[in-house]
Amino acid sequence: MKKDIHPTYYPEAQVACACGNSFTVGATVKEINVELCSNCHPFYTGKQKLVDTARRVEKFKERAALKSEDKVKAKRDKKVARKKPAISKKDEKKGK
Repeated sequence: MKKDIHPTYYPEAQVACACGNSFTVGATVKEINVELCSNCHPFYTGKQKLVDTARRVEKFKERAALKSEDKVKAKRDKKVARKKPAISKKDEKKGK
């Protein structure tokens, strides 16, 4: 291994999470600040926690609701169109 090209390794580096949890790991920096850790991450806790700063989730749900309403209206319109008696070209020419 070459000398003076590797970063300094800190076997007692402190990791601090936004939830208040802290623990020690080995790393090349002394202190690490993270937003999510194993105590607050939804995958590990089983709780749904959405961090939505730009209303992305709500916007998606609104668009999805509009699309489903459009599909329901389209199906309804198709049913109505099927129930109406079709005017044939012969009837149009006769004036009926």
